[in-house]
Amino acid sequence: MARRRKTVAQHARLGSPSLAAQLLTLVGVIVAVVLVAGAGTIGYTAYSLAASIEENSVDLDTEVAQPPSVGAYEGPFDVLIVGTDECEPALIDLFPGRCTGPDADGRLNDVNMLVHVSDAPRRVTVVSFPRDLQLAIPECTDDDGVVHAAVSKESLNAAYGKGGLNCVVNTVSALSGLSIPFAAKASFGNVIAITDAIGGVEVCIGEGGLRDPKNTGIDWPAGPRTVQGAEALQFLRVRSGVGDGSDLARIGNQQQYLSSLSRKLTGGVLSDPAAVLRLATAASENITPSSSLANPIRIMQLALAAKDVPTSDITFVQFPVFDDPSNTNHVIPDQQAAAELWDALAQNRPLELTGQLGANGGVVEAAPTETTPPSDATETTPPSDAPEPTDAATSAPSDESVALPGNVNGSKADQATCTA
Repeated sequence: MARRRKTVAQHARLGSPSLAAQLLTLVGVIVAVVLVAGAGTIGYTAYSLAASIEENSVDLDTEVAQPPSVGAYEGPFDVLIVGTDECEPALIDLFPGRCTGPDADGRLNDVNMLVHVSDAPRRVTVVSFPRDLQLAIPECTDDDGVVHAAVSKESLNAAYGKGGLNCVVNTVSALSGLSIPFAAKASFGNVIAITDAIGGVEVCIGEGGLRDPKNTGIDWPAGPRTVQGAEALQFLRVRSGVGDGSDLARIGNQQQYLSSLSRKLTGGVLSDPAAVLRLATAASENITPSSSLANPIRIMQLALAAKDVPTSDITFVQFPVFDDPSNTNHVIPDQQAAAELWDALAQNRPLELTGQLGANGGVVEAAPTETTPPSDATETTPPSDAPEPTDAATSAPSDESVALPGNVNGSKADQATCTA
């Protein structure tokens, strides 16, 4: 097929904010329980965490058996992290444009991240899905018992309103072909509490500074900046001041935050018992997990499986997309590029990124190095049938890296980037 230059989508220029620090909630719970166990104080702490987490847990269709004993989780696993856009009374003043309008009562899954942890050798890949990705949503039942019929094409961020966390899990599972046994949800207020507990994350603001007077009120100079609490949430929400102002540009900026967070966690925070306990408490009080994540022994198993992954093997990617021909404010899956990504994960191959650091100009490299220019994507027609669920454990791992298509943008956790 003829090759074409990727177009710059101007989608997601809506007033609805989003967040990404919900990844921290899961990481915080997992590593905190592991370190608490290592300190010999797991008894009371684990009981307290279990009571707090189990109370609001959510059942998934893809539940797994509860763990019989402590030990590293065997085989690969996937966790879906969902960030919801919902207005909590205490936060209305922070988001007047969102929380005083006609859609103030709505709840949307604006941030959707699939965390894939491979079998030995362990690697972590975080796949971010655009909120306005058009895809099939299966039949879902909401909290009131109302059954929402399956649809062949609708925005991903409509799934949560149709059936909560379970509906989002089933939607992403159908798209990816992966069975997803673990999931967690966080909202605006949850993010503020958790970023306070970790003591802030350093981000980089590129040349010209970062300004967004309309939505977040940000007016920050260029250079490094440590953000936490409400300021961290502002950074994760900012869109109009980043790149071309699209949601794809914002995803790259959010991944900058997560990369910096990964480096901070592995660089000393987790060796501070007081910080670990604050993080464990905040995380346990500020996530809504699937029932499979409500057991502290299960959390410990996942932590033991992933705790030693180096930052060079933690990869953040954006799910590959094309502009939707019927509405340029939306995107549709690039099925061919996505298939190559899923296949590389199933084979547990090291990932080589050939695309941009972030789509639509969201971030730039903090310390430029000589790299191979990103290749153009080859447009393909998305297949009509969704992939069948796969088990990555069936494929033998290989040390030979896979060069992902140029339409798969992203970065490694050991790469420093700046907001563009």
